[in-house]
Amino acid sequence: RPDRPPKGRRLAANRVREIADAVAKVRAERRRAERSTREVFLKGADRWQVSYYARAAPGRPRREIAQVLVDDRTGGVLEAWTGYQVAWTMARGYEGAFGRKVNSPWVWIPLAIAFVVPFVDPRRPRRLLHLDLLVLSAFSASLAFFNAADVGTSVPLVYPLLVYLLGRMLWVGLRRRGAEEQAARPLRLLVPVTYLAIAVVFLLGFRVALNVTSSNVIDVGYAGVLGADRIGDGRELYGAFPQDNQHGDTYGPANYAAYVPFEQAVPWSGSWDDLPAAHGAAIAFDLLACLLCFLIGRRVRGPGLGIVLAYAWVTFPFTLYVSMTNANDGLVAVLVLAALWAASSAPARGAFVALAGLTKFAPLALAPLFALHRPVGSERGRVRAAALFALAFAATAALAFVPVLAHSDLRGFWDATIAFQAERGSPFSVWGLYDGGWLDTLQRGVQVAAAVGAVALALVPRRRDLVGLAALSAAILIALQLGITHWFYLYIPWFFPLVMIALLGRWGEPGREPARA
Repeated sequence: RPDRPPKGRRLAANRVREIADAVAKVRAERRRAERSTREVFLKGADRWQVSYYARAAPGRPRREIAQVLVDDRTGGVLEAWTGYQVAWTMARGYEGAFGRKVNSPWVWIPLAIAFVVPFVDPRRPRRLLHLDLLVLSAFSASLAFFNAADVGTSVPLVYPLLVYLLGRMLWVGLRRRGAEEQAARPLRLLVPVTYLAIAVVFLLGFRVALNVTSSNVIDVGYAGVLGADRIGDGRELYGAFPQDNQHGDTYGPANYAAYVPFEQAVPWSGSWDDLPAAHGAAIAFDLLACLLCFLIGRRVRGPGLGIVLAYAWVTFPFTLYVSMTNANDGLVAVLVLAALWAASSAPARGAFVALAGLTKFAPLALAPLFALHRPVGSERGRVRAAALFALAFAATAALAFVPVLAHSDLRGFWDATIAFQAERGSPFSVWGLYDGGWLDTLQRGVQVAAAVGAVALALVPRRRDLVGLAALSAAILIALQLGITHWFYLYIPWFFPLVMIALLGRWGEPGREPARA
């Protein structure tokens, strides 16, 4: 009976309803949604939940418009949510929901400082690199508002930063004049490269230890393990994920294939537990990304730049954020970096771009740029290189789709991935946070511009070295992120290492600024 407390409870359902009805934001929401209904639920051992629903037409699903959690012992309101924070629990600022200890100021702030300090040049305070690093660091301010459940502030803060980085990458990638002169001048550092190498070794150990002891696996990493388990068991990959991660099949088949070795080594238990396979995969992706940063830097300017780029990876807080959430975004960074590292071989870069694009689909936009890339000193014509790229791309994609077509069809893949992502809303972009109208038109314009730009950048005169390729690859990925409806901080490492290669690779071999007499 709603007028009597259930066994073991202090409050009755009617009293809980009265408490929830008195919340100001709930009253305001109910005034906007006439004839709304409400239901009272027991939640856990000591809480109640009151959910409010807008009136729905017969046969249509109900839409929850407000939610209140009440403490059974005290009768106090623990949480009250309206708007997008009802459906999107990740917008509520729950402590440690993404990465646990990585959000601690004692972890984040020292890393952020360590990321910037070696590149500070006190003698040249107006150095443009200082502004570049400040912009990259400013994503932390947005994340702070997100962690405080202030999505209305966190989301708009991201866009000026992305626009700046887009412009900067276009400037680096398209500007050929003066490149040789700048490469003749060393990259001045505040500390010796040897110190940075020691820091890389220490911080890699720190990152692995922190992942093992203080990280959590979000739905993205869980999805990778689920898909790997289904591939290993020879089951349908798309359209049949369990209820606790129903849309975990929204990624490309290469994503799930990458998790197979880890899931085979530590099989899935059947529930969303600690998921050691996801931890192993995230750690491996993190280490591989750091290694590729070193290898690319060594190829561009020598081992000194390789160490500097590896240092940038291990100190930039958002790369640790990816590792600590055990998400698959580190894999995207690895495959894009692998394509850059293999840029001298058309078949190799074709294979890696295909794998990156069939992990998460945004890197598919890199295909024109990489297909028509002609390395410095290469005698091979563009047409032949593009043909080899296309053959390798197609062969790799066909191989990636084997587990899909073995138990399903392309329609099931399309519905679970592209169609689902195109239709879902999200408050984590300006396009989803605010009402449509002219914003919808502007978003379509941004998306079209990004697609056209991805093709145009492959055709226009540009820097032909790895620095130029990294810069324009970053520009393409950033442009795509500007137009998507669901944006999140885990996407920053997709372009971050490319940005650092472009910014630091323009200079010569790194060295400490000599002291003046």
